[in-house]
Amino acid sequence: MQLFQKFGPGIGIDLGTANTLIYVKNKGIVYNEPSILAKNTLTKKTIAVGHDAKAMQGRTHAGIETIRPIRDGVVADFQATTEMIQHFIKALTQKSLVGRKPFIVVSTPTHLTSVERRAVIDATMQAGAKEAIIIEETFAAAIGAGLPVWEPTGSMIVDIGGGTTEVAILSLGGVVVSNSIKIAGDEMDRLITKHVKNNHQLVIGEATAEHIKINLFKEEENGILDVRGRDIVTGLPRTVKVTASEIALVLEEAIEQISLVIKQTLEQTPPELASDIIERGLILSGGVALLPQLERIISEITQLPVIIAETPLESVAKGTAKIVDAPNIIK
Repeated sequence: MQLFQKFGPGIGIDLGTANTLIYVKNKGIVYNEPSILAKNTLTKKTIAVGHDAKAMQGRTHAGIETIRPIRDGVVADFQATTEMIQHFIKALTQKSLVGRKPFIVVSTPTHLTSVERRAVIDATMQAGAKEAIIIEETFAAAIGAGLPVWEPTGSMIVDIGGGTTEVAILSLGGVVVSNSIKIAGDEMDRLITKHVKNNHQLVIGEATAEHIKINLFKEEENGILDVRGRDIVTGLPRTVKVTASEIALVLEEAIEQISLVIKQTLEQTPPELASDIIERGLILSGGVALLPQLERIISEITQLPVIIAETPLESVAKGTAKIVDAPNIIK
């Protein structure tokens, strides 16, 4: 690992389906932007990345398309992923936050195939890294959440991101049992879109569905949100009122499936480690962990204490940061 020390400040990247977070040694988390880019469909040139590209989503014409290169936790578009990482590294270099050819730590889902892992490394190297190393997303989230992953005791992390939910039991610096399911934030958005279409005869886009998921539950228990979209019958713009209670029922299906994966993981866990989990509970990380009442619902279904990480959105990024700061710990 001494090789990494020669390239100056390193970078930790949480390459998420919904958002990409980037940590720079001695600088902290310097980027937290949507994992999306916009391209000119004729020239294939990238014209916007991150927040600027997301602002275009659902509002483009035939000459512009928005692309989410990471789908369900894996690299769905290799070229777009490379360009997105290149954009972020170039921005860091221009701001003198890192030098040329930094070493980069990238978090990836636990169950990537060797081909998918190679694709992430290749994309990172082509984006300008001198060296790149991979760390499993659940392991990074556990480190970032402050779990005692190096001790001979069981720790459980449930990371609910945009594309996947990753569940893992860790002990003695490794993953003992892990499972994942392609049900997370994006699937919740799809369920909301389907519900609004079927029950309110209104077509809405991904951005509107995400807005409902994030903002509706900020209201009081029986909160109401005005939702704008296109009427299925007339084709004209229309506004409907959506309540927190109806959306809670819509999301119930996804939460139950996530809870089932948690149960399956516990069933595969060695008894001694399972007793640790029963005593100490599990940690929720990822953006979806911020949904109000989610920890209570999962606790009721699994009969386990559930604790939300201090900064659930940043848990994985903080984990990669600790590896960047002390790469020898992953020997």
